[in-house]
Amino acid sequence: MTDEPLAPGMLVRNPDAPDWGLGQVQSVIGTRVTVNFENQGKLLIDIAHARLHIVDANHG
Repeated sequence: MTDEPLAPGMLVRNPDAPDWGLGQVQSVIGTRVTVNFENQGKLLIDIAHARLHIVDANHG
């Protein structure tokens, strides 16, 4: 889980599934985050049980 709150438009990666590629947060409802990953498509992730790392758009 990330320490920083997630918001739509943020770029993230799942460190446990690097092959999913870069993802963009679509929506956040409580601990449930919908992310559109470049190699996996749109997924609903419960960040209470899965980690997402925020990617700085300027530094990838």
